[in-house]
Amino acid sequence: MKARVLGSAAGGGFPQWNCNAALSRAVRQGRPGLLARTQSSIATSADGKSWAVFNASPDIRSQIAANTVLQPDPDGEPRQTPIAAVVLTNADVDHIAGLLSLRERQPFTLYATARVLETLEANSIFRVLDPAIVVRRELPLGGTTELAGPDGLLGMKVETFPVPGKIALFLEDTGKKGFGSESGDTIGVAIRPSATNGAGGKTLLYVPGCARISDDLSQRIRDASCLMFDGTVFEDDEMRLAGVGEKTGARMGHMSISGASGSLNALRGVAVGRRIYVHINTTNPILEPGSAAECAVRQAGWEIGYDGMEIEL
Repeated sequence: MKARVLGSAAGGGFPQWNCNAALSRAVRQGRPGLLARTQSSIATSADGKSWAVFNASPDIRSQIAANTVLQPDPDGEPRQTPIAAVVLTNADVDHIAGLLSLRERQPFTLYATARVLETLEANSIFRVLDPAIVVRRELPLGGTTELAGPDGLLGMKVETFPVPGKIALFLEDTGKKGFGSESGDTIGVAIRPSATNGAGGKTLLYVPGCARISDDLSQRIRDASCLMFDGTVFEDDEMRLAGVGEKTGARMGHMSISGASGSLNALRGVAVGRRIYVHINTTNPILEPGSAAECAVRQAGWEIGYDGMEIEL
């Protein structure tokens, strides 16, 4: 199974359009080693021909332009695409807005939890994806689904599981506990080739949003072939420290990398084949090569995801 990081940044990308903090200025100025990044998304394929995209970033058009494997076959029909399915892990704007760019009456299968499908159904703008053309299928929490596109099975299966997180910003209800968050608002996915059965099989865990490491999540991560995990902020209050906002990582539904309760410490003793941070905020110092933060995560065995990064399982 092949996997490719389409976008490694958090919402807004890197640099974020209105961010004038030090790292954003540096990448705009072309400082060596700093890489611009688009918004959070990956793609996987069992055969290198038909692909499933996980989260439809607002940057999906440029991501397709940057990845030839997602482009129409030059010798194919006038309209066609290797994108056979789109899987959503939550209803965040940076994960659903790209659906509007896939509206040209092109068949593919759209997968999401009941909570996310309800959000799409409630917003009439998403009716540009005609249900007669783009089939919507529910992902059961705690269940496994064989991914299929318009032409049949894709040779991959996805196990979905709830992770601690938060309801999408535009759905928050400040009068409710947890802003109205419920199970199914944020999920992680275990992606495997269809032929994989039981222990020892190749598994890619994709968890781009997570508020804390629960015991269940820790067990799921253990012995995975590859983990792509929420790397939004290095320090919980780094946005305030950078002078770009008052929200903490926790307020946004993301755990920090550093600190006693951060992912670096929480997953230090958990065995996993490869561990890669994705969904990285524009203020996160791990984006700067040679920084203390970057050195800390690399010394702990983590990789820092980048657009175009390829993984083979």
